[in-house]
Formats: sequence, structure tokens, C-alpha cells
Amino acid sequence: MENQSLLIETLFEKATHYTKTSVELYKLKAIGKSADIISDLASRTIVIAFAVICFFILNTGIALWIGEMLGKTYYGFFIVAGFYAFAGMLFYVFRNRWIKTPLRNSIITQALK
Repeated sequence: MENQSLLIETLFEKATHYTKTSVELYKLKAIGKSADIISDLASRTIVIAFAVICFFILNTGIALWIGEMLGKTYYGFFIVAGFYAFAGMLFYVFRNRWIKTPLRNSIITQALK
């Protein structure tokens, strides 16, 4: 009877240890996934920030160039603004297909990696 009690106690200790180890493993995996996602997001944000700065400078140059060609500087800015208004409307119409779905899939892929 004492052996059986000792076996049950040992089994209970092993099950408790296994549970604690499993919980710790899941915590570490979650931390690893979170770190991957955050570092990927940070690196993409930095690249996007530099691209946006370059984009604004390029657009200013294009607007000034078009304005110089047309004789009035503000014409170039109106033309560039009209182009981006049209592009904005296109992105609004196709936002789910072009932005939402690919971004969602990217996040899910990163989380399940």
C-alpha cells in the first residue's frame, strides 16, 4: 500500500513538473514569436520612413519641374496633387484587396512561423 502511495505521489510530482515545463515552453515560444513580429515591424517601419522622406522630396522636385515647364510653379503642385487624389481614390476602392488582405496574411504568417 505504501509503495502504491509512493508511486502515485511520484506520478503526481512528474505530472506537475511536466505541466510547469509545458507552460514555460509555451511562454518562451510566445515571447519568441512576439519578438520576431515586433522586430520585423520595427525594421519595416524604419525602411518605410526613409522611403516616405525620399518620396516627398521626389514629389516636390517633380511638382517644381512640371510647374517650371508650364510657366507657373503652383500648376505643378496642382497636377501632382490631382494625381495623388486619383491614386488615393483607387486605393480606397481596392483597399481590402491591396492592403487589408495581404497585411492580414503577412501577420498570420509571421505569427505561425
